[in-house]
Amino acid sequence: MSSVRCEALLAWYGEHARSLPWRDTTEPYPIWISEIMLQQTQVKTVLPRYAAWFARFPNIAALAEADLDDVLKAWEGLGYYRRARFIHRAAQDIIEQHGGIFPDQFDEIMALPGIGRSTAGAISSFCFAANTPVLDGNVKRVLKRWHAKPESNDKTLWILAQQAIDDAANPATWNQAMMELGATRCSAKVVDCPSCPVGSYCESAFQVEPTKELRKTVPVLDLHWQVDLYLDAQKGIWLKQRPASGIWASLWTPPISELPQPSKRRPDHIHLLTHRRLHLYANRFTDAPMDEGIWVSSLDKHALPTGIHRLLATIDGISQLLPSIPPVE
Repeated sequence: MSSVRCEALLAWYGEHARSLPWRDTTEPYPIWISEIMLQQTQVKTVLPRYAAWFARFPNIAALAEADLDDVLKAWEGLGYYRRARFIHRAAQDIIEQHGGIFPDQFDEIMALPGIGRSTAGAISSFCFAANTPVLDGNVKRVLKRWHAKPESNDKTLWILAQQAIDDAANPATWNQAMMELGATRCSAKVVDCPSCPVGSYCESAFQVEPTKELRKTVPVLDLHWQVDLYLDAQKGIWLKQRPASGIWASLWTPPISELPQPSKRRPDHIHLLTHRRLHLYANRFTDAPMDEGIWVSSLDKHALPTGIHRLLATIDGISQLLPSIPPVE
């Protein structure tokens, strides 16, 4: 039955696969960047950033030589900026440890900063035809449903993923097909069993209701931050760089201080992070800034968190001072 299922899935993928730029190459650099960008980020968000990335950093050497600020700016809007810092460090490791050539051995790929077992499996299979499975969220969901094992842990799923790819003739296409199935026909929100190419071989077919899928509830911590805005018609806005660790690490923001208790006034913007809810209160000042920082009249070279972009977009007159501030969504 496994071989029949493989043939059915691969035939479906060959006919229905979305046309995506990272599927048109076997070069490690663009595939690596796409895999990192796609972590916890939708394809539609990644596509324009992906094209812009290679216009700015056409190869690994250019990326390794770039300033971290430039890398973070290119990542702006994708969130989870730690990924960009890992990419920058990994590029430097490739130059220093691998002579500028992306490694072709699984263990060496996985040793690069920010690359785990699943990402290493994707790169190894797509670029080097290695029989290494991918186990991202989509593939996990597909495997759990195929085998009617919704509570399976990662150890079990890795075994099932390896068994599945061992039955496939082409590991690269198999991994792509599994991810495509999970992203389209067998997603968390849409379970399209009637059009699933492997529904006949799925032990959960027509029994899964997406609204009943168990989701982990993560406690959210509310933080209340005062954001000091120093604005000048000639100089622009006063910014300082955040510490290298913590929330919005290494990004540029106006001076921020945490309030010991919620302000009595309504926040100017509430920004949601994975485990944090930031209540941002903007205070405008006309006197000289007391904190360390720099005046910035253009945001072309400084990466700001999305939360600060959205806060600034609520401030009257900011669009004339800083035209690059996006409108409120």
